[in-house]
Amino acid sequence: MNYIKLIKTPDDHTHALARLSELMALDPAADTPEGDELEVLVLLIEKYEMEAFPMDLSDPVEAIRFRMDQQRLSNKELIPFVGSASKVSEVLSGKRSLSLAMIRRLSQGLGIPVGVLIQEAGTKSAAG
Repeated sequence: MNYIKLIKTPDDHTHALARLSELMALDPAADTPEGDELEVLVLLIEKYEMEAFPMDLSDPVEAIRFRMDQQRLSNKELIPFVGSASKVSEVLSGKRSLSLAMIRRLSQGLGIPVGVLIQEAGTKSAAG
């Protein structure tokens, strides 16, 4: 197992994300050293990202776009969470509201808090 430490700098974050990618490619079982390392690394990355990149919690579309950017996801990769390519496009353009099923899948699959996803879209600040 690699040495795990708190993530305090952008460089630490970059290294942690690289290791996370390596571990995810291995797809380790839950109760293995690699599985444990993956779980701890996810928690450390989330903690750092919440502190370093605080999210404006007022707009679900911005939260989804933020998570897509963090995880380098394409619109196509949102289909399992939203339902179809056209629905993804409509959600991201603000033409379609999130359904309860979409909110559940996005929260579980991408780790976006439900409280963020249930906010009314289009209420972001002028800077967003």
